[in-house]
Amino acid sequence: MLFRRLWQHPSTLWAAYTAAALAASAQSLWLRTGKNGYTPYENYVIFRNAYGHLVQGLNPYAPFPEQQWDLFKYSPTFALGMWPFHFLPDAIGLTLWNLLNALPLLWAILHLPGFDGLQRQKIGWFVWLELLISLQNSQSNGLLAAFVLLAWIALERGSLKIAAGWIAGGFFLKLFGFLAILPGLVYPRRWVLLSWSAAWIAFMAALPLLVLTPDQLIQVYSWWLELLRADHTASLGLSVMGWLDAWFGWQPPKMVVLLAGAVLLILSVWSVGRRRTAFGLPEQRERAYLWASVLLWMVLFNHKAESPTFIIALCGVAIWYWSTSRPTAWMWILLWLAFVLSSLSPSDLFPAHLRTNVVQPYVLKVVPCIFIWLTITGQLCIPFRPNPQRD
Repeated sequence: MLFRRLWQHPSTLWAAYTAAALAASAQSLWLRTGKNGYTPYENYVIFRNAYGHLVQGLNPYAPFPEQQWDLFKYSPTFALGMWPFHFLPDAIGLTLWNLLNALPLLWAILHLPGFDGLQRQKIGWFVWLELLISLQNSQSNGLLAAFVLLAWIALERGSLKIAAGWIAGGFFLKLFGFLAILPGLVYPRRWVLLSWSAAWIAFMAALPLLVLTPDQLIQVYSWWLELLRADHTASLGLSVMGWLDAWFGWQPPKMVVLLAGAVLLILSVWSVGRRRTAFGLPEQRERAYLWASVLLWMVLFNHKAESPTFIIALCGVAIWYWSTSRPTAWMWILLWLAFVLSSLSPSDLFPAHLRTNVVQPYVLKVVPCIFIWLTITGQLCIPFRPNPQRD
């Protein structure tokens, strides 16, 4: 009974998320040397270095093998946002970066609209391990998931200006973050949301002018677009494209798969938008399903998706399951398949032989998420009322 009360107390979750950030940082700092002599936290190093390259007038998207192992691939605004970390020792900067990717996400989870306290805590515990995997790679995915959830919270509260700011922030963090605009279209005053989003995007796009001239900023954006064009052909990742190749040996054009996924997502938004209640909104469950669908889509149709990206998708999985008042047995099976294959399989808790010879070759990490996304899409496009809506 004591353990149950402790597990259900929000302070325990805050302690667990803080511990995950601190432990991931300590582990990376303690290892000291990673692949090919670089640090084990090279993603953070790349993000931190981007600010220095930006203000020095260098091409932030060029290779710097003497400083980092890979290319910086994010927006100039992201690079500018890393300025505080540029001046910090790695031990402090990495820890603060991981905390930034953990604690805002937990705050958003604990304020999700339409869920009771116990449901929110279950969601927080469900995604904790996946968050730890992302933090061990010093990635920005926890922060992006937080931005999407914060946009949802703001929209439910009627704060269109704030929601638009989170949506624009997600866009400059990772391009797919802008897809959070789509669920926003089922809310009243969508044109106000679109207008504020455009204003925020223009403002954030111009922020690097604090350290660059207009000509320099135009050049940096041209370098970024050039990188994005080249990067699109690079890999298949843990995505729908990677699954089609691993299971069927089929590599359709990426744009075809992307467009097919976009059509289904837009169809979901349109279907939900048509089913408004007397309050001018679709049902709470359908709104939750739509946000879950977008979170999953951001990973499944990203040809560069890697294991640390799945904190975004697992948030979608958890929202889908716990927004249903009485989940069926098949939903429970899909939920735990996603947990085992998406969260456990990359960890040392999973048998190494199975991970190497089964999970990785058949990209099983992504498979439950694909089936859940297709399920959500069907539930949104074909209206039905399988369960009474919770208060």
